[in-house]
Formats: sequence, structure tokens, C-alpha cells
Amino acid sequence: MKMEKKFARTRNAIAAAASLSLLTMAGNCADAKTQGPAAASNAEKQTVTQNKFYCNIKALNPAERARHKQLTDKLLALRRETVQSENGYEFQYSPKDVSLSELADWVVAEGKCCPFFDFHIDLEREGALLCLRLTGEEGIKPFIRAEFSIGTK
Repeated sequence: MKMEKKFARTRNAIAAAASLSLLTMAGNCADAKTQGPAAASNAEKQTVTQNKFYCNIKALNPAERARHKQLTDKLLALRRETVQSENGYEFQYSPKDVSLSELADWVVAEGKCCPFFDFHIDLEREGALLCLRLTGEEGIKPFIRAEFSIGTK
């Protein structure tokens, strides 16, 4: 079942890449692991490093990592809202600020270094809202909070 899910996710990422003429990607995982967001608590950082969720910093070459970092910084800065779900978080964007192609580019690269994520991209409200939902196995939420600078309530 896990293999089928992984194959479907890979097939969807490849289809999105082809249809959207994806750009060369770059990675941010090395920076995220070495520096860690200031907003993450010590407990969250410890959870991130002591469980099965970790970034493969060698999955992207230096050029891909640089592009991915650029996109990550943009996505973090332009996030309109973050909505918590049962097994992850949804990040909402205006398509005027972040293109569907940029979001797909980010997903393809992030999927290489963090294959434990399940990615969901939605274009809603007649094209007025672009959403990225990150989900995964039990325990993924502390990792997402730490990696994507989400404050806890």
C-alpha cells in the first residue's frame, strides 16, 4: 500500500512537472536543518531530529537547493493564512503573489528531500485562492511547525 501511494505521488508530481513546464529546482533542507527556525521551540526541534522525519540534504544538487530556498522563502513570506488540519497544515496563497507553477516546482523539490510528506495543491474560489496542504503520518505536525515557522497556539 505504501508503495502504491508513493508511486501515485511520484506520478502526480511528474505529471504536474510536465504540464506546468517546471523550472530547475533548488533546496532549502540543508539550511532548515542546520539553522532551524527561530520560532520553533526546543521540544519541537528535539522531536524533529529524533524521529523518522528528516530531510535528505543530498537529494538536491547545489543549484536545485538554491532555487528551492528561494521558493521556500517566497512561500513563507507570502503565506496569507495557515490552517491546521487533523494530520497537517494548509498554506493559503493569492495566485497573484504565488503562481501554480512555482508551487508545483516547490513540491517536486521538497518531495525529493522530504519524501515523507503528502502534498495536495488546490486552486479554489474560481482561481482566487491557491492552497498547499502538507500532511503525513502521525507525528508530522511538530515537524511541519518547526520547518515552516508556525507558531503554536
